[in-house]
Amino acid sequence: MVRLLGQSNSLLNQFMAEIRDVEIQRDSLRFRYNLERIGEIFAYEISKELAFKEKEVVTSLGIANVPVLTQYPVLATIMRAGLPFHQGFLKFFDRSSNAFVSAYRMAHKDGTFTMSVEYASSTPIDGKVLIICDTMMASGSSMLHTYKELISRGKPAHVHIATILASMEGVNHLKKSIPKKNVTIWVGDIDEELTAQLFLVPGLGDAGDLAFGEKH
Repeated sequence: MVRLLGQSNSLLNQFMAEIRDVEIQRDSLRFRYNLERIGEIFAYEISKELAFKEKEVVTSLGIANVPVLTQYPVLATIMRAGLPFHQGFLKFFDRSSNAFVSAYRMAHKDGTFTMSVEYASSTPIDGKVLIICDTMMASGSSMLHTYKELISRGKPAHVHIATILASMEGVNHLKKSIPKKNVTIWVGDIDEELTAQLFLVPGLGDAGDLAFGEKH
């Protein structure tokens, strides 16, 4: 199942417009902050799909019956571009445990690419809801490698995959490669064009470089 959050007007569209804007991108602090705010919106929307239970809360004047989460999800992200987006999730799911994966794309002389997971660290995910977030999804390969790496360590009850921008090719690749049951894909917006170098168009550029500086 794919949920496209940007198809209805909300503040999400404002923040997404800003992270795409080349003028606003020059301010790396604001770029990171916008990624965090978008993460908060995604967290709020995904929270509607989680399990709640009623809890009696004692106030100064009586008792209120309030629905609260039965269990906080495990939050996972792909370093390094996914870190500010992940931080937005963590601000809302403030009691969540976390997982981190370093998945990188290696370019070859013939123009092809291979994906590799260099590092992965995860808390137990058996029976838990797992949210995997990354800022962008081009071909979908890094997200697929991350998904496979994490579920090799346990069997989550449900997996939510969240990305701000994705290509249609990446979304379709992920849909074909992962189980349809117990997996939901959340996307802010979908860009139709994906170049041979795996850049989204219009996209926004290299999110990691914009957030943390150019890598060498």
